[in-house]
Amino acid sequence: MKFFKSSLASALLLASTCLAVQAQDLKASGYNMPIPEDVLTPDRVKTRLGLFNYFDGFPDDETMSLARRQVDLGRGVQTFLNFMPAASLEMLYVGHRDGYGMKPNQDIGIFDELMSSKSLWLTGNTDTVYASTFLDLSDGPIVVEVPPGTGPGTINDAFFRFVVDMGGPGPDKGKGGKYLILGPGQEAPATTDGFFVAKTPSYINWLILRGFLDEEGKTDTARDSFKNCLKVYPYAMRANPQANNFKNLTDWTVNTIHANNFRFYEELNEVIQREPSEMFSPELLGMASAIGIQKGKPFAPDAEQKALLTEAVAIGNATARSILFSPQDPKAYIYPSRDGYWQTGFPGGSHEYLVNKGNGGRDMDGRTLFFYLATVNTPAMALELPGVGSQYAFSSRDSNGAYLDGANTYKLTVPANAPANRFWSFVVYDPQTRSMLQSKESPYPSKNNKRNQDMLVNDDGSVDLYFGPKAPEGKKANWIKTIPSKGWFGILRLYGPLDPWFNQTWKLGAIKKMN
Repeated sequence: MKFFKSSLASALLLASTCLAVQAQDLKASGYNMPIPEDVLTPDRVKTRLGLFNYFDGFPDDETMSLARRQVDLGRGVQTFLNFMPAASLEMLYVGHRDGYGMKPNQDIGIFDELMSSKSLWLTGNTDTVYASTFLDLSDGPIVVEVPPGTGPGTINDAFFRFVVDMGGPGPDKGKGGKYLILGPGQEAPATTDGFFVAKTPSYINWLILRGFLDEEGKTDTARDSFKNCLKVYPYAMRANPQANNFKNLTDWTVNTIHANNFRFYEELNEVIQREPSEMFSPELLGMASAIGIQKGKPFAPDAEQKALLTEAVAIGNATARSILFSPQDPKAYIYPSRDGYWQTGFPGGSHEYLVNKGNGGRDMDGRTLFFYLATVNTPAMALELPGVGSQYAFSSRDSNGAYLDGANTYKLTVPANAPANRFWSFVVYDPQTRSMLQSKESPYPSKNNKRNQDMLVNDDGSVDLYFGPKAPEGKKANWIKTIPSKGWFGILRLYGPLDPWFNQTWKLGAIKKMN
């Protein structure tokens, strides 16, 4: 009986809805029968862009101009937001090639004395020994030999998509091994015994490896391991591999960050011209093509189009910064009710930014958040891999929700028993560059419980960190310098994160203003 009543109610509702639709049909002038109102366009339509005028559905010149400009502007904005990963990796490539003077497949950069704030890298850290190089698969597959004991390492393609992990979270499980990387259209050889095989859709790919500090907080072991055992060479030269050149990148002032002005589109154009079109979806390529960026054709906008794209990238930049520093999606925050304003770089826990395993499509804001903030895209940073991967929490606000101001003094308590199998660290960043905050007095704006073994520890095992222009009296060992004229944000890193981090039985408090 309940089912019958429910069905009857539904039928009555449907019937009334149909009557409502029919009641809206109009006997418009020039028709022999009623026309649904929602099919017709009025002669005048008021919008936020202005008044649209029509003659029987024909838009006048001003209406066409207003609408067209809005569409073109929107496509410029969306091109900035959606192709940001490509421009970001491109500038890493350009920085290595032109800034450091490194050749792909041959030169390997190592931060012998760790990365300092002189390096313009998106949220690079001061805590692991980076080995960085680019692979160019234009002429065939490339071999990478990874030494034993390597920490988290990753190859990303030219759209900053994950290709393969190496080291601890990779298939070699930290024991070292040979990786065979196949490029577009390249087939694996008849036998791949002894190789871990991975395939990438792009010619240019970034290889970034991390080495851990030793028990004394020094870089020697990791640095020497890379220089003695890390190898990159063409598969065709496997019988007699070339020797790699190693370059110390510490303290180089090289930019690796994409532009936030018109130059962004020129950076993107370089990628689209070089890489196979198949690495992007037709919809993405169509978006770029609509603003004049198309493979095989010169990108040469006239003055009017350049002005429009300059405005578009300004809107895109504002959008990206809003998504990064003030996300509206609750998934962007680590704790319920935005406690401490601690954020994650992987809202939803997917390195592909998929919503509900792809059933909800792609989280576009989540992808923008990550790539405006950081580099290196790997499931080892997003998934729960206790004791193996890495986890990150960042905040740009104090306990009252105000942006962190370098003129003030703040305190953050890192609770006892930080859930990190390897170590924890806290690094301070510049919100403009999203690179390390620069100051002459503090080239390494960070604290690391392995490297900074002089930090004061509270009786309960917790550690108080202080941030400000000057160190509080007696707290210099626990202090990170900030700049009065600048804002800042900070990232807590856990290498080898443990269960208390994932189940939140260990929890960060807020960054509290002291003065």
